[in-house]
Amino acid sequence: MTEPTKYRWADYGVLGLSIFLVFCLLFEPYIELPNLVAWSGRLHPLVLHFPIVLLLVAVLLGLTNRPIPKLLLTAGVLSALITAVSGFFLGKDVPIKGELLFWHQWLGGATALIAALWYALERNKLTAALFSKILQVAVLGLIVVTGHYGGMVTHGEGFLAFPAQESRDVIPENPVIYKDIVARILDDKCVSCHNPNKQKGELVMTGFDELVRGGENGDIFVAGNLVESEMIRRLHLPLGDEEHMPPEGKSQLGENEIAILEQWIATGASDTVRLDQLSESEPLVALIKAMMAPDPSEKWAELPKVADTALQAMASDYLSISRIADGSEALGAVLFPPPGYDPKTVLALERVAENIVHLDLSGIPIGEDEIDLISTFANLERLELDRTPIGDSDVRKLSSLNRLSLLKIYDTAITDESLSALKQMSALKSLYLYRTEVSEEGIASLKKERPDLLVDNGIDRATNAFFVANDTVPEN
Repeated sequence: MTEPTKYRWADYGVLGLSIFLVFCLLFEPYIELPNLVAWSGRLHPLVLHFPIVLLLVAVLLGLTNRPIPKLLLTAGVLSALITAVSGFFLGKDVPIKGELLFWHQWLGGATALIAALWYALERNKLTAALFSKILQVAVLGLIVVTGHYGGMVTHGEGFLAFPAQESRDVIPENPVIYKDIVARILDDKCVSCHNPNKQKGELVMTGFDELVRGGENGDIFVAGNLVESEMIRRLHLPLGDEEHMPPEGKSQLGENEIAILEQWIATGASDTVRLDQLSESEPLVALIKAMMAPDPSEKWAELPKVADTALQAMASDYLSISRIADGSEALGAVLFPPPGYDPKTVLALERVAENIVHLDLSGIPIGEDEIDLISTFANLERLELDRTPIGDSDVRKLSSLNRLSLLKIYDTAITDESLSALKQMSALKSLYLYRTEVSEEGIASLKKERPDLLVDNGIDRATNAFFVANDTVPEN
């Protein structure tokens, strides 16, 4: 088989894909894709690295005057065209294209088409040495620029910004709740998928007006009503649920961040209220002050090392266990009410007992064995046991947690007998006692003896409605 005949199939493939790609780019507004074809565009992130590597190797060989294997150039060009077409299919799934996605799509198409031109000239031996070098440099430059735009589409416009350029590191002493706190959380965890250039669900979260406008499913929050706030519902779904936000694989919100969003919505979701305009008894105040505290990573520096594989082995559809911050050994664990509760799920946390700093077992029918284990979590700082069957004897066991700063035990059967143990928790700063058997006199005594302790015995009605509506405690 002669050389021209040997790669004739590739010639037809390059020509056909090039014509199809040009057609797609020029007539995009008039194209409607079948569901299966549109779905195939989701393979774009999987295949895009293959042509990049092949074309870069081919360019490197060409620029250093070394022979370029025909199979290498053929595979690189064909895969580049397939990647550009799949990117077009994926882009059709975005209702409104921002500037970044527009340029990423056209630059990607240009990369594939110029590579196809290089291939055609090489196959027909029509390239002068200088012209060949120009095409190779053009392909190299387009790969770099297209990748840059792709990174910004995926991770946000500031993805490649130097750390020194960040201007929002320090929270003002008297922050505007939305601008300085809520927007910071959304920028870190949500905006990469919900910005003018990547409007997943037709939702933009880069400004207050855009938040109020909502997305394709309507409002994402209702001020003063957590039950009707779609954003909060999705944050509380199990990580594996396809409606959970942020999606699996993306950086998740921490417990404190979720609590801040909940309380911001419950208190009216204002974009103008400052911290000093809130009553000191508002749970949101304590949450924001915790966020404003110095970086806690230093106090966690001595925690034992935990491998990611160990965390993955312990996690399940109902148990979420993750690092409090990237690279940190401090862990947060949340157990969602499963259809059938097995104490072994909680008891398995013994292997990382020293690393647990946040633990949420709300609505879980825990027993004595679980309390005995929790009392050994020496570094525990936040503990949520609301709507559990704990009693006064259990609270006494928890008094050994000398780093505990927040304790939620509302809607439980504890009484005034727990007060002596609560007074002993010197690090405790926030205590939630709503719907317990603790008397008003007992709470008054606790506040008098511990003026530094924020005692919440009347949780916001909207917040309470949310918890009651989602109260699905399973039976033993």
